[in-house]
Amino acid sequence: KEYPHIFSLSRNKEFHISLCFLMTSLGGQFSAKRLGDSPFTIRTEVLGGVESRGVLRKISDMLEVILKRMDSLSKLDNTSNTDARRLDELSSAINRFQPAGLVERIQAIAQNVSNMAIRVEQILQNSMVQGRGQCEIPRDPRFPECPGKVDWMRARWTSDPCYAFYGVDGSDCSFLVYLSEVEWFCPPQAWRNQSSPPTHQMMKRDKNLSVLLDQVGTGKESLSFMRRRIRRLAQQWATAANRLDVKLEQRWRDQKKILVHVGFLTEESGDVFSPKVLKGGPLGEMVQWADILTALHVLGHNLKISMSVKELQGFLGVPPGRGSCPLTGPLPFDLIYTDYHGMQQMKQHMGLSLKKHKCHIRVIDTFGTEPAYNHEEYATLHGYRTNWGYWNLNARQYMTMFPHTPDNSFMGFVSEELNDTEKRSIQQDKVNNMAVVYGKEASMWKGKEGFLQILHRYMEVHGTVYYETQRPPEVPAFVKNHGLLQQHELQQLLRKAKLFIGFGFPYEGPAPLEAIANGCVFLQPKFHPPHSSLNHEFFRGKPTSREVSSQHPYAEQYIGRPHVMTVDYNNSLEFDSAIREIMRTKVEPYLPYEYTCEGMLERVHAYIQNQVRTEPGSAGGGRITGPLFVPLPNSTAVSWASNVTAPTAWPPLSSLRLLVSQEGQSCVEACNSAGFICEPAHFRFINNKEALRALEVQCEVVDSEINHILPAFSVVRRECGLQREPLLFSCAGHSPKYRRLCPCRDFRRGQVALCRDCL
Repeated sequence: KEYPHIFSLSRNKEFHISLCFLMTSLGGQFSAKRLGDSPFTIRTEVLGGVESRGVLRKISDMLEVILKRMDSLSKLDNTSNTDARRLDELSSAINRFQPAGLVERIQAIAQNVSNMAIRVEQILQNSMVQGRGQCEIPRDPRFPECPGKVDWMRARWTSDPCYAFYGVDGSDCSFLVYLSEVEWFCPPQAWRNQSSPPTHQMMKRDKNLSVLLDQVGTGKESLSFMRRRIRRLAQQWATAANRLDVKLEQRWRDQKKILVHVGFLTEESGDVFSPKVLKGGPLGEMVQWADILTALHVLGHNLKISMSVKELQGFLGVPPGRGSCPLTGPLPFDLIYTDYHGMQQMKQHMGLSLKKHKCHIRVIDTFGTEPAYNHEEYATLHGYRTNWGYWNLNARQYMTMFPHTPDNSFMGFVSEELNDTEKRSIQQDKVNNMAVVYGKEASMWKGKEGFLQILHRYMEVHGTVYYETQRPPEVPAFVKNHGLLQQHELQQLLRKAKLFIGFGFPYEGPAPLEAIANGCVFLQPKFHPPHSSLNHEFFRGKPTSREVSSQHPYAEQYIGRPHVMTVDYNNSLEFDSAIREIMRTKVEPYLPYEYTCEGMLERVHAYIQNQVRTEPGSAGGGRITGPLFVPLPNSTAVSWASNVTAPTAWPPLSSLRLLVSQEGQSCVEACNSAGFICEPAHFRFINNKEALRALEVQCEVVDSEINHILPAFSVVRRECGLQREPLLFSCAGHSPKYRRLCPCRDFRRGQVALCRDCL
């Protein structure tokens, strides 16, 4: 392992060069350079006695290993004349070493391996002749760039030491090995080194979180925040893990090797979040990352955590430099969880290897990335290119904080779950006229005096605004400000309050769910028109066209009244009426199952065990013949025919419900209106003429195109379009001229990410 060049005999024309280099590389005691035609001209160095003996022991040990390797190659032994001159030169060079005792020792070693050297020379000569004859340049239409890349490498390989690092020796065989294994420009052949698949074992969970806390480390306020959160919820995670065990009934689960690289906390990305911990800034990202780390650990996976580029390089085993040399060997992890900052860092240091290994990556993406923004070429040509996105991943590899769009995978986080005793205590201690404002930064209070005055008529207003010296003028005098609170102190405040009121920012954070879980009503503003990247600075540049209708769309859509009220803050009568209704309404603490520890464990477990392949598959929908779909009773939708063998898929095709959207309607909206969820994994099964016939769509022309709204059809022109680029299958896409074919699915109550048969 220490000297890989010695063992690459089949790729190395000059084995004696490697032998010489072995001597020169051991502890820096020898040095060599090639002069003229002789690879063995050695420049002598002065050696100390003790150091010399250590070097000799290393040389002797390595020569024994080489001799054993030669035995395994003896079957290839076709006799030919050996190059005795090279051994003579080696012996002559050895005689020039000082002191005399060292020369005698090395000569004895050289004499013992002389027969081995002859056999090596024979094997190498035979290997080069056979190798050049066998490795013809493939003319495969699936790999059109292969011949040109081989020609390019022939002209370049001697000037770039990166290629020698991979065993490239100038032969066509070595070029093809490199271009198939490292850069993927050529097809794999019989001579390609096949790495064995990772061996997995049944989960052996360590519910003790001390191991995880050690990996998270200390030294930054952001890390201290995450450690405190992990400790505080430790018992809930352990209880949830036991419940999931019972639910899974000892089902086999593969243990994965997982790297978590938190890019936004690295010094290279600026780590802007650590200062915000002390000043009351939004902490949603750190809440989510702490919960992701805990879920992966509690589920029993082999976890490594990286919070610096140096750690990332070490874990991945990248060669020295800044990405000029791709990774050697297989990726040492089954999955890599990172963020957009981490993706940039991995691209910089993994080079072309990132393209090869990208299916292993999961990107934690707070607001989501839609397919039109993710496909780099399409985004550039059609005006969707932003500073984020454009990684050409399967859209399900982006994992969001809330279920924004089904194109991405909903990762989520957890809120603290109360037991029955705590719930009863909260209901008894509630102060009916107490409100807490969702706004820790003074700037959030600017311009809010109007509706705060209305609120103050009915309720005592409390704040948690951070300031250093004097009270910010933006915070009205009637507000009882508690300053920046630790998490457990904020929990106590929320358990007393009746109302948690939002100012419209921050968008979609964890705090409203925590307030609702502690028995508060969450009051939030309605946006007219909805905020998006087209009309609001905060969303500009984000890789999504999603329209946000309120401060917290998840709370509005999936929770709703009586726990959540969404009103127009600019309408004083509507706002006044909402406050009076809240004071009359009695609510119990409520937490959606998908935001409990058990719900997150269940969801992450399902992803890891079932989202094995993230490739979108063929855009043509497979080769199954016969009627694939049957009408559903009392519905305009159709389902997968039960008498047709369903291809292996996750979610299973039994969950599929195929329907047609209205003009201008996205599949997200179309599926939701029918009580379903759009499922992007099913697009490949409905992207065909059979689906159009099953829905009784009249097509005079059926084309195959690259467009993120396809498959779809125009009623007026009777034109139908199927998708040609699988990466552009999109639940979010819509057009006023087309009606879309939408693959919907059922879902589990309280766990929107999973279908009924998805666990």
